[in-house]
Amino acid sequence: MTLEETKSQSRKPKGKRNKFGASKSGGYDSEREHRRALSLKAKLRDGLITDLREQVSFILIPVQRDAEGNLLEHDCRYIADFVYRDRKGDTIVEDTKGVRTPEYIIKRKLMLLVYGIRIKEV
Repeated sequence: MTLEETKSQSRKPKGKRNKFGASKSGGYDSEREHRRALSLKAKLRDGLITDLREQVSFILIPVQRDAEGNLLEHDCRYIADFVYRDRKGDTIVEDTKGVRTPEYIIKRKLMLLVYGIRIKEV
């Protein structure tokens, strides 16, 4: 088997499901996330929420470097599915969760510790 044949076999086929069995839908990672996006966009149009943003990155632990500036560890980030302001002006951070992985749970706790933000799970 050639290197090219090996590479082509290791590629994810088009239309294959994401991890945890979610299927991409409407440009989103899952049908659940797609439905939530449509719902939030409708609320935005109706004036019920403002400042809707998608895939917002939060740095939880900054990059780590040694005394000479060499990279020791990359930063740790949480990427929220949606961030918006409700009618009271409060910032809401949402995640459309199907599976709560141990990694997600740690990041959820770090969001509360670092930013004082409780993630709304939908």
